[in-house]
Amino acid sequence: MKPTHIEHLGIAVKSLDEVIPYYEQLLGSKCYSIEEVADQKVRTAFFKIGQTKIELLEPTSPESTIAKWLEKNPHGGVHHVAFCVEGLQVVLDEAAAAGLQLIDKQPRKGAEGLNIAFLHPKSTHGVLTELCENPNK
Repeated sequence: MKPTHIEHLGIAVKSLDEVIPYYEQLLGSKCYSIEEVADQKVRTAFFKIGQTKIELLEPTSPESTIAKWLEKNPHGGVHHVAFCVEGLQVVLDEAAAAGLQLIDKQPRKGAEGLNIAFLHPKSTHGVLTELCENPNK
């Protein structure tokens, strides 16, 4: 596994409407995209800083993983780190062979049209790790 860069930092929030103005002021730039990812039961908002993005994640259902995470972390916070890779399925196969616990054994669709997969924090020293690949590159 050799990531090309940090794709984004995922930050869980209770309300995009409440948090977006804070990040716009902090970063001095506007949110460039808000998107609902229905199968993950979240709405996302994105900011770009250089090559890296900040992804705010708001649950759209009490059953979403973000809602469950916010129950344990009521103030929100950093939920995951995402790395951009090439050949996502090969990277997943290599990670499994190396003994890492996969949440996703195969890539699935994520926000912004990326293919994504998660590695379980039990095998990544407590950090929920997302691997992303742009299928259009």
